[in-house]
Amino acid sequence: MKNQNLDIAILLERCAANDEKAQLALYNRYYKAMFNVSYRIISDHALAEDIIQECFLKAFKKLDSFSGNVTFGAWLKKIVVNASITELKKTNKYPVESISDGMEIADWEAEESINYNELKVETVLKTIQSLKPNYKIILTLFFIEGYDLEEITGILNITNENCRTMMSRAKESLRNKMSQL
Repeated sequence: MKNQNLDIAILLERCAANDEKAQLALYNRYYKAMFNVSYRIISDHALAEDIIQECFLKAFKKLDSFSGNVTFGAWLKKIVVNASITELKKTNKYPVESISDGMEIADWEAEESINYNELKVETVLKTIQSLKPNYKIILTLFFIEGYDLEEITGILNITNENCRTMMSRAKESLRNKMSQL
């Protein structure tokens, strides 16, 4: 692991000096993972590819702002997630629901009749992809990308209450679709 971190550090130094071979090596190392992140949010292969290209260009130009407090992959992933969500907002594929103040948040621990031990990952991922765009995004960020609700609130630029309600509704929608399988 330490050798890989050292290798990345050397690649980053060379990238900062505009070494195209180092940039290509870094691109090849992270492309597939970053494409998957964008594709899970965008659900459009060509658009996800375009976003990834732009994100790598942005990352190479902004390497001086990479502090090293997190891994390069985590830093790049944040750029990709933000760019993907921005693209969804631009194309109006991501309508953010607002909630009324008097609405109650559904119980996340509701009675569940699904045997989750028997579910296949592919089935769950396909079901998430079939949900409404805002539900798909919040579940992807939470379950697949590993962001917590506070981080999601910041990424989506929504209130904490709206985030919790959207998460609750998204989970309920996922439960309903999974029970129909």
